[in-house]
This record gives sequence, structure tokens and C-alpha cells, in this order.
Amino acid sequence: MITVLMVAEKPSIAQSLADALATRGKATSRKGISLSVHEYEGEFYGQTAWFKVTSCAGHVYNIDFPPEFNIWDRVDPLSLYGAKTVKTESNPKLRMPKHFQEEAKGCSYLVLWLDCDREGENICFEVMENVVPNLKKLPGVQQVWRAKFSSLAPVDLKKAMLTLGSPNEDEARSVDARQEIDLKLGCSFTRFQTKYFQGKYGDLDTNLISYGPCQTPTLWFCVKRHDEITSFQPEAFYTIDVEISKGGRDLHLEWQRGQVFDLTVATTFKEIVAMGSPVAQVLEITTKEDRTPRPQALNTVAMLKMASTRLGIGPQQAMHMAERLYLGGWMTYPRTETNTYPPNFDLRGTVQVQTSHPHWGQYAQELLRNGLNKAREGVDVGDHPPITPVRAGTEAQVGEGWRLFDMITRHFLATVSGDCKFMRTKVKFDINNEEFVVSGRKVTDPGFTRIQLSGEMDDIHVPDFTRGETLPLKKLGVGSHKTRAPPYLSESDLLSLMEKHGVGTDASMATHINNICERNYVALAEGRRLVPTKLGIGLVHGFQLVDSQLVIPKVRGNIENMCTLIAGGKAQCDSVVHHVLKIFREKFMYFVMHVDLIDQLFESTFTTLEAAGRPISRCGNCNKYLSVVDRKPVRMFCKNCDRVYKMPQNGQIKLYKELRCPLDQFELVFVANKVGKSYPLCPMCYDDPPFGSKNAVGKHWELEHPIYQKYRPAVMSCIADNCPGTLCLDVDSAPKWQIDCNICMQQ
Repeated sequence: MITVLMVAEKPSIAQSLADALATRGKATSRKGISLSVHEYEGEFYGQTAWFKVTSCAGHVYNIDFPPEFNIWDRVDPLSLYGAKTVKTESNPKLRMPKHFQEEAKGCSYLVLWLDCDREGENICFEVMENVVPNLKKLPGVQQVWRAKFSSLAPVDLKKAMLTLGSPNEDEARSVDARQEIDLKLGCSFTRFQTKYFQGKYGDLDTNLISYGPCQTPTLWFCVKRHDEITSFQPEAFYTIDVEISKGGRDLHLEWQRGQVFDLTVATTFKEIVAMGSPVAQVLEITTKEDRTPRPQALNTVAMLKMASTRLGIGPQQAMHMAERLYLGGWMTYPRTETNTYPPNFDLRGTVQVQTSHPHWGQYAQELLRNGLNKAREGVDVGDHPPITPVRAGTEAQVGEGWRLFDMITRHFLATVSGDCKFMRTKVKFDINNEEFVVSGRKVTDPGFTRIQLSGEMDDIHVPDFTRGETLPLKKLGVGSHKTRAPPYLSESDLLSLMEKHGVGTDASMATHINNICERNYVALAEGRRLVPTKLGIGLVHGFQLVDSQLVIPKVRGNIENMCTLIAGGKAQCDSVVHHVLKIFREKFMYFVMHVDLIDQLFESTFTTLEAAGRPISRCGNCNKYLSVVDRKPVRMFCKNCDRVYKMPQNGQIKLYKELRCPLDQFELVFVANKVGKSYPLCPMCYDDPPFGSKNAVGKHWELEHPIYQKYRPAVMSCIADNCPGTLCLDVDSAPKWQIDCNICMQQ
């Protein structure tokens, strides 16, 4: 019997695979090195096979610089462009490479069930790197297979199992190219501008002044709209306002000329209309059928825009909800650019599934009885079918993602419904040779608006008129108005601009918008509109002064296009990476030489470190006072030495007994935490650790340091699970003596 290893992207997908494909009995489950493995007996290309189904948890590896390049203070950001990159385990605790290597032993075939996009293809090759060397050798036989699927419905998974293909190395390499480009561009600019500006200003109110090839053009859209608003000059315009009365109703007539921008001209027209005893004479009555077309099939960007405008759910949250709905088997794959149903898509079957639903089941039954309308044509980019529901569910069953599921299901049913039809009536009047109109409508067939809820139309009633009929004017005047500035971009507006200009992918746009919010570059205002902060405005204006190509979306669009060429096999990964890095290396050098242009903008907006800080302790180099800046990011600086020292971001910084560090003579400070343990430290030793490499995340002191040998002597190994730290005595805790860990801080 042969053994087949199948790998999914997430544990829940692995479980769904085993449940759907185990046709000879229920699959058994066991714990692997890191994640569960589901096993069952079945058939693989005519042979009896033992299947093992497991998963990863997203990417197996991350791309990073070698450790020696990750010490900001010791590495010139320019050197990052020529630095080698290494792959590190995304989650070392899971030991994914070891897990795959062990499970591959004794297997003859590998079937990859990763998400069907470029990222998924890249993960395929990360899995293959660990599995293929450990497979049984079968010369001349294809041992690695790729499954393509768009939903976790059993029927779709079984169909995918019967139509296996091969992994696409070109698509995987396109992701490698984008990752290396983004890493080197982002880190070089981020490190330089973070150190430069945080070393000069105390109220930037952000820990990281980041730059991203996608993030920064995303911010540019928001700042561009802000500039349009602030530079907008309102302009007065005038209309001729006329009212008549018919059947006890007052009707406002619309002037056919629309508006004029000269008061004298408007007054002249008003006098013409008012000549004699003016009456409104009916010239023409037209009635014709009009319609609002049903919506197109739903792709990722359209889903995120609808979630923001209709549900008030941000793109990042909506994407997370959609992923959970997909993993729960409620909807198809949520990342797709296609908005037209393929010819073989089972529309009738998808509607049939919804016929028993308590909210829209009856509507679905009517659709099936009357026949489905042909969905509107859209664009098929060849990735995944549009987003549709897979099964019916109530709010209690679906849970947290119910509102999004409700929106997606109603939208799907709307795409195969009829157009909304209505009769539009237009009555044209003549008043002293000036034409005015009044319009109305009456819905004759609500069509898709019955189910989509957000597209309902109200009737606008117009009284019955006859041609030649005359009516006296009830009101005549000149209306004065002013043009209005455009509003700030909404999340939906921003998504549309990003899609139009090729900034980000359907899978990453939500992340870029979330990043500019978290970096304090924009603030989310009422109506989910994005208002740039003074930091965001200053950065974009500064980049435009130095090199506008660093922020305009065209440059990022070109990079995405080059990655698409790699994915299509039309360009070499190494050539594209070399070309892009060469261009941006020169741009970075120019940026560093002219950063003073941005500095001039910041000087008029932000407070200097000297003004924002408070003196607290003595510098070990010059014996002058160090000042501490309490706003994010917390840091200390010496004006005399022109040096900034990083500090812990939690806790209040105080002087510690006026004691000095025996290594560098800096006065010690005390980090006082309301929650967690307080501890002393040396500013110099914390910023530039004297013992080996950088402290691990969450590590507050090195046991070998003289300060801690004296004030936190080691007692025993930490008793916390999976913590390699040491419990140390807190000599300041008398009379209630305490010990705490130097790594996890457990007391």
C-alpha cells in the first residue's frame, strides 16, 4: 500500500479535507510534532493508499536579514540593498520543518492543498523543501501534485482531488521577488527616517516612522485629498428657483440651464422669467421605462467596499471575518479579482442550497421557479470564481461573521435576479421662453432590490399634467449657493483608488490601509473617512519635495506589473529584483542627502527633543543631564553628546538612587510599571547591550551584567512552562521578598 501525504494551509482545512475525502470510514486523528495528522484509507490513481492529512499555519518561513544586519545602530541602512537574505521559521515553536520531514518519511506522493493564489503557491514550495527529500524515490513518476479548489464544500474538494495538477514555480518566485524588494526598501527607509526624526523631535507620537512600497502610496492618496480640501476655494453660483402648485402639492421646477456663476446674469434671467404675468406652460410630457442593473458578481475589493459602506466594518476586520467564514465552510475563497461567473459555475445549485433559509429561502424558491437571470458580464482574471455562499446558515449558526455572510448571500441572489425597473416621467415647462422640468418615477418591478436591501427605490410622485396646461407661479427667486470641497476619502474610496492604480493586491489592500492607521499617519473619522495626521501630511509633503516617485502610486504599480511578469514566466526573478533594488538604492542615497528638506517641514510642525524632554539622570560620557521623552516612543537623549537611547515602552522612567553603572558610569534609571514588575537599568546598556546580541523580545536584563548581579542576583531556573529564564531575587522588595524571571517577568 502506498502512502500519500496531503498538506493544507490551516488545521481547519486539513480537518475538512479528511472529513470530505475519507469515504471508506471515518478518519482517525493523532498529534504530530506540531499539528494534528488525520489518517484514512482510500484510493489514489487506481492504487489503494493510506492518506495522511496535515497542515501548516500559513508561511513556513519568513524572509529576513542575517542577525548581524538587524542591529540598527551598527548597520548603515544603505548596506541592506546588497545584504543577503535568509529564511527563518515563521513560528519556531511549531517546528514546522521538522513536522513535515517526519511525516514525509515512508510516503510516495505529496498532494498540496494550499490556498490557490500566489502566496499559496509560494507556501507550496516551502513545504516541498522539507517533504520532497524525504519521499520514497520513484524514478520517472510525478510525486508532487497540486489541488485547485475555491471552497471547502465536500463536492468541490472531491472534484479537486480528481483534477490534480502541478505547483507553479513562477508564481512562487514572484512572491519571493516581492518579499525581498519590500523587505529591503521598507527596512532601509524605515530605519533611516525613524532614527533621524526620533532623534530630533519629541512629539511624533509613533514608535516607528515606517516606509512601505505599498503603504506610502496608500497614504499619498489620503494626503492628496487633504490637500485638495485645504486648497479648495468656494465659488458662488446661482439658480433660478421656481415653485408651482398642483393638486394641493408644491412642486419645485428645475432650471434647464442648471446654474450660472455670475449674479448679474442670474438676476437678468430671473427678470426675464418674471416679465408680465408669468405662467408655467406644459410643453412636453415623456414617460419611458428605465432600470437599475443588477450587481455584478462579488470579488474581494467589492466585498471590502460594501462591508465598509453598508456595514461599517473596516477592510482589515472584514477580511478576517471572510477568512473565518471560508474556513468554516460558509463561503467560497475570499481572495479573488474575478467578478464574473465562469460558464460551468453551478448557479442553480448554489441558489438551491439557500431555499430553506428562514430569511431569503422563499425568495430563492421564486428565483428557481421563474428562472435565473443571466448574471452581468465582468472580468475573469483566471484566479478564483467570485465570492458566493456555500451553504445556508442562520445568525446563531454562523456566529460573529453573520452580518458579512448575510450581505454576501443577498448580493449573490441579487446577481441572478432581475433588474430594478421603473417608469420615469419628465414634464417640461416653458416660462417666458425659459425651460424648466420636474421629474418623477414609479417602480414597476423591484427586481434585485427586494433581496439586496441597500438598493431599494422610493416612488417620486408627479401629478398628472396635460400638454398646453398653464399654472401660475407660486414662487420665483434667485437661489444662491457655494461649491463644496470634496470630502475626505472613505475606506471604500481608497480601495477603489488602490485597485485602479495597482497598489497592493486583493489580499493585501486591507493590510495597507490598516497599517497607515496604526502608524498614526491617518485617523478614522465619522463615516469611516480617513483624515491624515500632521505626521502623515509632513511625510508625504517631504517625500514629494525630495523625490515624488517615492510616494506616487505609479512606481508601485510598475513593481506589481514586474512581479506579474515573473508569475507568468515572462521575466526572471533575479533580474527583476536586481533592477528594482538598483533604482531604489540610488533613490535612497538621494533621499539621505536631501532629508533636510523634510526636516524643514517638521521643524514648523513638531516639538524638538529638547523642548519635549525632562532632565532625569547623568550621561556617562559627558556627565551632563540626560532627558527622557515620555511620549511614544519613550526614549532618553543627551543634548551635549547628540545621542538618543531607546527605552522600554511600558512604565514610567525615574532616577534610581543616583547609582551609576560600573561599566559605563551612566546613572541608573528605574522603570516603574503599574502592571508587572519594575526594574532598574542603564540607558547605555539597554540601548547597546554589552553582552552578545540584542536582548530577546520581552527580555529586560542580562544575568551577567554587574547591575543585576548586585540588584537582581540569580536564584534558580524559571518554573514557567517553556521559559528558559532565571528567577532572580529583588533586593528592593524587603520585607516581602520576591523573586522574578529575567525573561518572562513572572513573579
